[in-house]
Amino acid sequence: MPDKEIGIQDYAMFRDYLERQCGIVLGDNKQYLVRSRLSPLLRRFNIANLPQLIGNVVNGRDRTLREAVIDAMTTNETLWFRDTYPFELLKNELLQKFKGKAGPLRIWSAACSSGQEPYSIAMSILEFLQRSPGAFPGGVQIVGTDISSDMLNRCKTAEYDNLSLSRGLSDERKRQFFEPTANGTMRLRSQVTNMVSFRPINLLESYSSLGKFDIVFCRNVLIYFSAQIKTQILQQIAAGLNKEGILFLGASESMSGLSDAFSMVRCNPGLYYLKKQ
Repeated sequence: MPDKEIGIQDYAMFRDYLERQCGIVLGDNKQYLVRSRLSPLLRRFNIANLPQLIGNVVNGRDRTLREAVIDAMTTNETLWFRDTYPFELLKNELLQKFKGKAGPLRIWSAACSSGQEPYSIAMSILEFLQRSPGAFPGGVQIVGTDISSDMLNRCKTAEYDNLSLSRGLSDERKRQFFEPTANGTMRLRSQVTNMVSFRPINLLESYSSLGKFDIVFCRNVLIYFSAQIKTQILQQIAAGLNKEGILFLGASESMSGLSDAFSMVRCNPGLYYLKKQ
């Protein structure tokens, strides 16, 4: 039976590696998390034990192994219309501010995992357009990004099983925006998928190539980073937002002490951040 125990030195080495590669900060005594995420890779890569796997990925040049490890450690659970209020605010209040915009309305969903967030944004916009047809003559562009190539491939297929569909998606939205496939899953209709494109982006690196955005969703992402990395990410997001651009963070995330580039706007319920002039 493979040795799946991770010693103190191996854990410390892997913590440093993960933070360098993608900014994620693992707390003390999280060996169990690393073990549960990386153990399935042992058989796939024919590696005897986790200490050997960690040594291979930290010291080696196997790009496939590196990507698999990063995928395993950054894949997070997600759901449709998470926390509800950002999407209700978007549909009922914020989209009005951009009505009649000459160029395209551009929205970025950072760390989009398996696609539920950017597709939830697209459905919210389509619901808004049912009430206000022609509101965006320049069109709508939603960009979803993630560090995980596996997640991005799932996003692009736009197919979800019954378990995924049961998490936050109403029956009405299933009927309106999804169609059945031959293999028993449900696929998003083209009216939704045509609004969204996907790109690989590491939030530790530059994302100026994405261009400027009107609205950014960077939700439930900053909690994984150190204060220094959070500040760097917020600085880059601010630079990538248009005048009076809007930023959504996660419900449990705060910008306090990290950035002075935004003003907090409290709503009932929820809040968002407005880029300062």
